[in-house]
Amino acid sequence: MSFWLNILEQGLLFGVMVLGVYITYKILDFPDLSVDGSFPLGAAVTAALLVIDINPFAATAASFIAGMIAGGVTGYLHVKFKITNLLSGILVMIGLYSVNLRIMGKANVPLFNKQTIFSSSLESIWIIFIFAILLKLLLDFFLKTKFGFVVKATGDNPQLVTSLGIDIGRIKIIALMLSNGLVALSGSLVAQYQRFSDVGMGTGIIVMGLASIIFGEAIFKRVPLIVPTTMALLGSILYKTSTAFALKLGFPPTDLKLITAIIVVIALAVNQGKNPFKGKKLFSIGGEAVATNPKSV
Repeated sequence: MSFWLNILEQGLLFGVMVLGVYITYKILDFPDLSVDGSFPLGAAVTAALLVIDINPFAATAASFIAGMIAGGVTGYLHVKFKITNLLSGILVMIGLYSVNLRIMGKANVPLFNKQTIFSSSLESIWIIFIFAILLKLLLDFFLKTKFGFVVKATGDNPQLVTSLGIDIGRIKIIALMLSNGLVALSGSLVAQYQRFSDVGMGTGIIVMGLASIIFGEAIFKRVPLIVPTTMALLGSILYKTSTAFALKLGFPPTDLKLITAIIVVIALAVNQGKNPFKGKKLFSIGGEAVATNPKSV
C-alpha cells in the first residue's frame, strides 16, 4: 500500500510542474528549457527561507514569485532582445544554476528539523492532493477567461492575435511567468516533501514534464469528458508508476534517464498512432520494388 501511496504522492507533486510545462509546450508552443532552472529555484528559495524560520506557506508563495521572475526574464530575452525561444530558455537555465547556489549558499540544504507544510497533523497525501487539484482547477478557470483564450490563440495563430492589435510579446511573457511560477512551486513542494533542497534536482525536469504530457495524451485522449490538464496530472502519475516499476524490477537508479527516454519514445509512438506503410502496397516490376498508394490509382 505504501508503494502505491508514494507513487501517487510523487505523481501529484511533479504534476504541478507538468501543469506549468503544459502551458508552454501545449498552449504557447514555446520550448522553454528554463524550467530545468526554475524547478530548483523554487526549492532553493523555500529552503533559504525555512532555514531562517519563515512560515512555510509564505516560503512556498515566495518560490512561486521567484519562478515567475525567472519566466519573465526568459520572455523578456525572447521578446525584447529577439533571442530565439530555445536559446532564451537555455541562457536562463544556465544563469539560474549560479543564482540557486547563491540563494542556498551551498549545493545542498537539509530541512529535517524545519517546519514545512507537511508538518501539520494532516496526512501528506491530502495536502499534496489539495494543492494539485486546486492549482489544476485554477488553471482550468484561467484558460476559460478572455485572457486565457488569447494565450491559446497566441500559440495556435499568432498572426491572428497580432492583427487584432494585441501585444503578442506581452502575452508570451505573462504565460511564461505563470508556467515557471508553477514549476518553481512544484520544486518548493518537492523540497519540503523530501526535506532537502539540492542544486541539481532540476536536471531533466523538462523531459519528465514532456513525457508526462505525452503519456497522458496517448492514454487518455479518447476518454470522453476529460480535460487536457487532467490528462497532464494523470500522465505524471503514470510516468512515476513506470519509473517506480523499473526500479522495482532491479534497474539501477543510474538508468532512470535512459528509462525516461524510452518512455518518451513509446509515448510519442503511441500518440502518433500512424503506420508509415498504411494504405500502401509493394509490388515488383522488372525486379524493382515499387510502392504505390491505392488512393492515387
